[in-house]
Parts: sequence; C-alpha cells; structure tokens
Amino acid sequence: GYDHQQVDRSASQIVETAQRTGATITGPVPLPTEKNVYCVIRSPFKDKDSREHFEVRTHKRLIDIHSPTPKTVDSLMRLDLPAGVDIEIKL
Repeated sequence: GYDHQQVDRSASQIVETAQRTGATITGPVPLPTEKNVYCVIRSPFKDKDSREHFEVRTHKRLIDIHSPTPKTVDSLMRLDLPAGVDIEIKL
C-alpha cells in the first residue's frame, strides 16, 4: 500500500480476524519501504536541465499465521480491505 497508516490499520484487522478464528500469529513485521523515483522533463520541447521528480513509496507488512484453520483462511479471503491495500496469501 501507499499509505502506511492504512496498511497498519489493515494489518491489525487481519491479526484480529486470525486470532478470533483460533490461529497463532507472529507480526505484523514492517518490511523495508520500496521507493520508485520517476524523472520527467518539465518542458515539452527543450530545457532538458529542468526536470521534475515523482516518487511512489510502497509499504509492506509481514504477518505469519501458524496453524491456520480452514475458517481462518475463509475469513481472511472475505475480509474487506481499503482500496490502497493489497493482500497476498501464501500457503
């Protein structure tokens, strides 16, 4: 996600959901922020010296769920997360 507060809120929501279904949890562990910088020339014609920089920061959290039950996996799949937050589940 791009907003770290939204990512933290979603991580606590995931932890709460997993604990409610009886799974043990490690985390959330903040992973290093990924930063992509894009350089754009400001002028449409000449003036290559005048440039503008844009950056996109991606924040990630790692949550390790030990011994998940089928109910845990099902409730995590149904979890409604904000638009800027993406969840990746690896078994």
